[in-house]
Amino acid sequence: PSTSLSSSPCPPSWFACQNGKCIEENKVCDFIPHCSHGEDESSCQSHSPPLGSSAEVPPDYYGRPPPLDHSTNSTEGYFMFIFKNSSSLHPRAVLRGPWFQQSASGCTMTFWHHNSGISVGAADMYLRIRGVQNNTVIWRTVYDQGPQWHQVTVQLGRITKPFQIALAKISLGVFDGVSALDDVTFRNCSMPPAVAECPLQTNFHCLHTKSCVEHLQLCDLVDDCGDGSDEEGCSPELQCNFEEGLCSWMQEQSGGDTFNWTRIQGPTPSLHTGPWKDHTLGTSYGHYLYIESSSPQEFMDTALLLSRVFQPTHQRLQHEAKSRHHCVFRFHYHMYGSHVFRLAVYMRTTASGRGHMLWVRYGNQGNMWHRKTLYLNSARPFQILIEGTVGDDFHGDIAVDDLSFLHCEPFDELPHANSTTPALTTVAPTVPPHSCPEGQFVCGSHDECVPLTQVCNFRPDCSDGSDEMNCVQDSCDFKGGDTCGWKMDNPSQNPVHLYSWSPEQGESIHEGEQYHRPINDHTINSPEGWYMCADSSNGGYGQSTDLQTPVITSTGPYCTMVFWYYMSGFTVGSLQVLLRQGNDTREVWSQAGNQGNRWRQGEVFLGISNNVVFRAKHGISYMGDVVIDDVTFLDCSPPLPSDQPCTHEQYACANGHCIPQDHLCDFIDHCGDNSDEDSYICQGFVGRCSFEFDLCSWRQCRQDDFDWLIKAGSTPTVGTGPSSDHTLRDPSGHYLYLESSIPQAVGVSARVVGPLLSKRSSQCKIRFYIHMSGDGIGTFSVFSKSEGHHQPLLNLTGDQGNYWQLMEIPLSSSTDFRVVLEGKVGRSPKGDICLDDITFSPGQHQRSCAPGFQTCENGRCFSPRQSCDFTDDCGDGTDEKDCGTSCSFEEGRCGWSSSLADEFDWMLGTGSVQSIRPPFDHTLMDENGHFMYLEATPVGLRGDKAHIRSSVWKESSPICKLSFWYYISHKASGTIRLFIDNTLLEVWEKTGHQGNKWNRAEIPLRNLRNFEVIFEGIRTKDMSGGAAIDDLEFVDCAPSRCPFKTADCPDVTDFVCRSGHCIPSHLVCDSKAECDDESDEIDCNHIIGSPGACDFNVEADQWEESCQLSQEANDDFDWLIRDRTDTPGTGPESDHSPGDGGNFLYVYSAIQREGDVAKITTRSPFPASVGLCHLRFWFFMYGSDRMGTLKVYTVGASGVPLLMWATTGNHGNQWTYVNVILSNTEPFTVTFQAEVGGDMWTDVALDDVSYTAECFSGGPVTPQPLTCASDQFQCTYSYQCVSQSWQCDGEPDCADRSDEEDCGSLVPGTLPPQDLCPTGFYQCSSQICIPSILRCDGVHDCPDGEDEYSCREFDTQ
Repeated sequence: PSTSLSSSPCPPSWFACQNGKCIEENKVCDFIPHCSHGEDESSCQSHSPPLGSSAEVPPDYYGRPPPLDHSTNSTEGYFMFIFKNSSSLHPRAVLRGPWFQQSASGCTMTFWHHNSGISVGAADMYLRIRGVQNNTVIWRTVYDQGPQWHQVTVQLGRITKPFQIALAKISLGVFDGVSALDDVTFRNCSMPPAVAECPLQTNFHCLHTKSCVEHLQLCDLVDDCGDGSDEEGCSPELQCNFEEGLCSWMQEQSGGDTFNWTRIQGPTPSLHTGPWKDHTLGTSYGHYLYIESSSPQEFMDTALLLSRVFQPTHQRLQHEAKSRHHCVFRFHYHMYGSHVFRLAVYMRTTASGRGHMLWVRYGNQGNMWHRKTLYLNSARPFQILIEGTVGDDFHGDIAVDDLSFLHCEPFDELPHANSTTPALTTVAPTVPPHSCPEGQFVCGSHDECVPLTQVCNFRPDCSDGSDEMNCVQDSCDFKGGDTCGWKMDNPSQNPVHLYSWSPEQGESIHEGEQYHRPINDHTINSPEGWYMCADSSNGGYGQSTDLQTPVITSTGPYCTMVFWYYMSGFTVGSLQVLLRQGNDTREVWSQAGNQGNRWRQGEVFLGISNNVVFRAKHGISYMGDVVIDDVTFLDCSPPLPSDQPCTHEQYACANGHCIPQDHLCDFIDHCGDNSDEDSYICQGFVGRCSFEFDLCSWRQCRQDDFDWLIKAGSTPTVGTGPSSDHTLRDPSGHYLYLESSIPQAVGVSARVVGPLLSKRSSQCKIRFYIHMSGDGIGTFSVFSKSEGHHQPLLNLTGDQGNYWQLMEIPLSSSTDFRVVLEGKVGRSPKGDICLDDITFSPGQHQRSCAPGFQTCENGRCFSPRQSCDFTDDCGDGTDEKDCGTSCSFEEGRCGWSSSLADEFDWMLGTGSVQSIRPPFDHTLMDENGHFMYLEATPVGLRGDKAHIRSSVWKESSPICKLSFWYYISHKASGTIRLFIDNTLLEVWEKTGHQGNKWNRAEIPLRNLRNFEVIFEGIRTKDMSGGAAIDDLEFVDCAPSRCPFKTADCPDVTDFVCRSGHCIPSHLVCDSKAECDDESDEIDCNHIIGSPGACDFNVEADQWEESCQLSQEANDDFDWLIRDRTDTPGTGPESDHSPGDGGNFLYVYSAIQREGDVAKITTRSPFPASVGLCHLRFWFFMYGSDRMGTLKVYTVGASGVPLLMWATTGNHGNQWTYVNVILSNTEPFTVTFQAEVGGDMWTDVALDDVSYTAECFSGGPVTPQPLTCASDQFQCTYSYQCVSQSWQCDGEPDCADRSDEEDCGSLVPGTLPPQDLCPTGFYQCSSQICIPSILRCDGVHDCPDGEDEYSCREFDTQ
């Protein structure tokens, strides 16, 4: 540090401030400015070479651009660098910082380092302390780190003597590179300032420095005052810095761990793990303890360190002087390395075991010492254990240092654990003298017998109830330790210290157990109450214990077990309910993990069962017992046979039982012989579904955000969903479920829609079972949907309990209706919603449309070709609503669907000022309106893409356009692109800041066919998003229904029906009417008469010549002409051509062998073409399930057949239409090949074969393009000519309005001179430079807007 001049009035070696104030030498460079202008700190000079800049890097640094400085990221800034291209053996350079007086405990140094070059070598940063001989390395880098700056933070901690930081650059052999240093910053290095007084309740006033430090910093082995007064008068037996050994701490000696902690100085033996210095001294001379993760240690090996024993903390509260002080434990830990596993602190109150966990930390915590303070509370004497666990590689060293206790009182020793547990109670059976026959149960009453099948069936059949006495009771609260008949498997094999069930009371738990075991039972809510507990302080991870009923002989169809369970604790295991029948055991209910500090209800539908088991599994530690209470069996007695005939309101079971008709076909075996669930009996029940195979008559809704799924077993997310379905109560059974995990977002919905039900349905009800369990459950709703209106019938939100619940909802409507089931995702992945066994009660009637048609919501019918054509054929929009229609997003997504292959999604959301998405929507212009926006996810990366797409639209008009509003700002970021997916053509893109507002875009979609509209969103930064779209509208997109010229169709080759529709030319004259008026099948003689085309309505001996077809000579048999099949049960009864008495081409299979082939080939070759020629024909393949094949080949001049199309199997008793594109690079013939199947019922027939005109021309058949006069304008899409003077006159004259496009004008204004800004920038009139990309972007970026002068002006951006 600099000192004052000799003329200064300050004493020698003192520092003179500019204002004349004198500063002691030991206060200079101590991180505290004592001079008014801080010159005592700013004058700290380092002993180093002069600073350099990028321009000063020597010219022999070729091949690498000189580094920019880090502060300004320019060539004008300065940094410290070493450049050398030397071949000396040991080139070395040292950069030394100033001498600092001392540093506080939280001191860190941050700097930026650049180490680049082929042989740049290593750099070491070390700590020099005055009076200490050797230096301590505190940071090191080796080899080429790339041509960029890297940030480094080094922990200095409390240094009590003057110290200096030095950076040494070392290389062995050739040194070729640049090493540079910039932006060095010290943080939290100054000692606390002196003050007149401190708050005595929370702080200590240092004796000499007069600083204030917290009480928790007293006696912690760190001099926080700067004069050591906070460490005076401390008890050595409560502290340990390991400089002289382990102090009062001990290694575990009783076999509770695998290896010992090691005391060491300096770095640990393994590179890239462990500390380089201790915490006490902050040098390589200091000692600390660590666990060595290298061999011979293995993964999960543990080392335990034991403190001395301390008195119970609550006893100390009796001493008033100490009542405000809590016993605390402070320690410093270091967890650095790629395979660091775990460090944990336990408190135990017995002389064995680990006790309960107070604190745990996993994984790499950085190359720093961290401080932790734990408050200790115990009603018993206790001991602290520190456990280090080895990771799965040698980069896993863990260290501790400076362990200290405050306000804790030592004690002698811990007691040994109590080894007594209450015994389970069972009642020994007694058999009095009797005269009952074999196979009968002897009741307690004299001469009373009942069949053994009636014992333990939850109904007392003996008058004294003795047949149910040794069975499980129908209700049990475990009072007094009574297990109510519940028993353990082989209790003699479960001695003390093994994991097992036992009756317990809350009053028996010791301090700390209240966090993972209930104090109060569920029955009376008192510590005196009883419950059954699987105590996890016994046994080990993965062990299980069973509590089961004796054999239950029979139950009723509605038998249900209800119970209460308590599962709280950091490492609680799991609880399962199993049904056991003989050797078959299946899980029907389960819960795992911490369920919170409260009792929860469980319910299991048992149905007709034999044995019930509670199975508890041990978690990874003792922190979490599994507890049950108040177990009750409901409705479990079997029905009594009736000696009366069934009434008209009952169903007669096959076994003679009578059940209510309401119970028929509800997936529950009410009869006991399953005759009420027979598939033939239930085939007429509409909407009935158990989801064992599919959705039955239910359908996924396309206007929602994602789909319901069908699942067997448990759902993928732990802590939510059932263990099995409701139908079979077996992991193989299926149910419908809503997956709430990623990629689903909060609030998105999935819907299924039921069949259309008639308004005449009387006394109709829907029944289903629902399972909603988990701490993230969303909402489930049921709606009645009629004429576009939704009537809410049920709404459930949040956790409804971990069991299947029956829901029954009455249904009625004045119009035909459907039932809609909707699930919405909740706040966390533990929110799966599950459905099963949906039934409608008798009395409903289903509306249906003709085969091949679909039902509108208003009851009308529409054909598939009428959907997604921009025309409302239903009258209520049903045929268009799932297509990705015009949408404000206020009622959902309107059929716009997300891609499953994306990294993230477009989300439906509302405005938010705090979020990255827009603060308001465009429709309502407030925060309640909806829009679609790009979600931001924690793992999102720049360049990630998300897509939403429409369905395939069939056709658009010549004037169709899509308008929409978009929002892209600095905050709501992203790129939005629009594609048309029949050619994947990009038609629009916007990126970058577009202003904090909604902007409108309008895109033409003229004359398109079979196309999708796709919005693509792209992240422009990591973990970003928010760009949004709203108010999508298709304008004038419905194709005209009036006759007009071919030029107005999507393709110039299209055929125009007399009704005005356009159809593709390859559908004309194919014996299948596409026009509503069938005008496409009129005047087709030129097609039927072309070579190779044929309707086969000729004499049997003339068809080959007439049709220009030939039988192949190298096949096995020939095609025949027939007017009906020769074999009943296969082949057609008549031809396909209109009218009666026609013929078809036929393969007669009855006399052929399996695999025999028949071929016919066109005689005249077609010219070579690819993708143009269409073959149309009808085929008939009906009969056996061993049907053969039919194939179509093109055969070029080389004779090589190319397969164009093939089919096999039974296609039903009907003619089937095929349209095949034929391709060959050579002139080709066409071959039809039929192969006989496995029996005589495999006939194959052909009829009405035809080819499009392109097949004969070898190229596209296009009308002569329109040519306009020189004074006319040719319309772009509609092939019209209009006067040139009509172009850009403000009035559209072309049918496609193209005469008014590209009519923008130049924005007036004078451009400023461009002579000051660098390349890539635009100069405003104020001489401000803006990036050139901002010019002509529609946004005024210059103060006067001159960046938009002389730009083309358009109505829409």
